[in-house]
Amino acid sequence: MDEQWRGTLYPARLPTFHRLPAPPELADRMRWVWIPEWNLAPGRVSSQELLPFPALNFVVQPGGVTLSGPATRLAHRDLRGSGWAVGALLRPASVPAFTANPGALLDTEIPFPAPDLHAAVMAAMSAEPENNAKDDDGGHRRAQAAAAVVHWFRDHLPPPAPEAALANRLEELIQADTALTRVDQAAGQMGVSVRTLQRLARRYVGLPPLAMIRRYRLQEAAERLRTEPGLAIADIAAELGYADHAHLTAAFRDVLGFTPSGYRRSAAPDSQDARVDK
Repeated sequence: MDEQWRGTLYPARLPTFHRLPAPPELADRMRWVWIPEWNLAPGRVSSQELLPFPALNFVVQPGGVTLSGPATRLAHRDLRGSGWAVGALLRPASVPAFTANPGALLDTEIPFPAPDLHAAVMAAMSAEPENNAKDDDGGHRRAQAAAAVVHWFRDHLPPPAPEAALANRLEELIQADTALTRVDQAAGQMGVSVRTLQRLARRYVGLPPLAMIRRYRLQEAAERLRTEPGLAIADIAAELGYADHAHLTAAFRDVLGFTPSGYRRSAAPDSQDARVDK
């Protein structure tokens, strides 16, 4: 699966959007820096719908710095006017540096005190192109903003302890192994108890491990529906561990509020209709 669009339900509707990989020395603390920018005509609205990762995000915006907890449902935001955000998708190992209880932040965004980072990112995103050169796509600004986030992480987040590294391994296993559908399977592959995985997920993610598994499988299903229109929904369900088409449909409705077939139609390249079947 293309990591660039994982979790993005309607890529064609996005404004300018970039994901910049974490430098190798910080890959155990963040997955990437993500930067959307938009400049919409008066009266125009860009409706964004995301199936978020089972993770926390650290976000810098013009209004301040925030920490977004793990989401349990579809995320929706209507963009108007002009704006930007510079965020980092956190690895589980870095979460205790931001909160001792990520589960208390489910579907919640709270202010986070980082005025030095806010000032650095604001300066980067408002900078003029160097030497009056034309910066066609804003690449220099984004690179400087991402560098400010990376510098802040280096200064404030120590390398993960062994338990934190184990939480990262849990995340990696769940994402990579699409045949994994149960917590006991993950525990067996990692050589630990189910109770240990539950404790790791609670401390470092804020979601139960089964919720993490289901979120990654649902992200994969959505991507397959969007990018492989000729593949039968029942086949997608079988490949990703759902009992049948009806099981996948129930999972879609529970989290997203619409059906797999309705999503596939609405996400088709020639679709002009944002509505999907409920």
